[in-house]
Amino acid sequence: MEIDFKENKGFRLLQLYERLSRGEVIHKAELAQKFAVTDKTIQRDIEELRSYLAETRTDEGEASIVYERSRGGYLLTHAASEWLTNEDVLAVCKILLESRAFCKEELDALLKKLLRQTAPHDREQVGKIIRSEQHYYVPLRHGKKLLSAIWELSQHMTAQHTIRISYCRQDGTERTHEVNPVAIMFSEYYFYLIAYLADGRKEFPTIFRIDRIARFVPTGASFRVVHRRKFSDGEFRKRIQFMYAGELRRVTFDYSGASVEAVLDRLPTARIVAQEGGVYRITAEVYGSGIDMWLRSQGSAVRVVESLS
Repeated sequence: MEIDFKENKGFRLLQLYERLSRGEVIHKAELAQKFAVTDKTIQRDIEELRSYLAETRTDEGEASIVYERSRGGYLLTHAASEWLTNEDVLAVCKILLESRAFCKEELDALLKKLLRQTAPHDREQVGKIIRSEQHYYVPLRHGKKLLSAIWELSQHMTAQHTIRISYCRQDGTERTHEVNPVAIMFSEYYFYLIAYLADGRKEFPTIFRIDRIARFVPTGASFRVVHRRKFSDGEFRKRIQFMYAGELRRVTFDYSGASVEAVLDRLPTARIVAQEGGVYRITAEVYGSGIDMWLRSQGSAVRVVESLS
């Protein structure tokens, strides 16, 4: 059925809004010819859309239709504080590319959606900056899609569902665990599920790489986090290295390397307790054995003084 845009203002308004929402610049003369109406009619349509937007707050925040003289047309703009800028999009794209966390298919889809947040005339410029890195992107070897699994696991976590997971260990064996999920984290290329074993045999959480979770289903049971022992993913992240779980420890060591700032950045709970002759004595609170790997990697720049559980 052919639509009569001249007699049907509703269709004109919908098409105008759709084109503006896609980031297009609309020109009165072009639309007047397309819809077989006058320039004044298109101007009235634009004013009605402006009135609607002035009374409506969308998920993207406040929006308005403005005339841009340099481009000779109208476009939809959003409040700067509530809309991604070119700088924002470029930075997030760079982080995604560097993380190597997603398979090529998911990465390309994410980058495409992010680029759509920029105005059409800026999209090509941002795309050009990341094009080479995107072309030569090397995903992780597991090659699995993760977005759906991350979302579904987060739903069980929020609802405090006990779940049964089938987990593939590094040696290829598969184990089944019933766990109470409390957090999802990203570190060193991988997404992780942080969970307490449902049988309570460990007081500290267990860490599972999400790409190694073959299957997961709710058991029908739920769990309750006691307030005084409520898990804080922010506090946990400050105390974990290389996502190696274990009991809480306090480590004290002497550091004589080139950048003590890098040490403090690496270990958010670290404190300098003494300094003499270019040697810093540092203490940090950490979970598990990951800290030992990091300390060994520093070679002669580090000397462990004390390690207490």
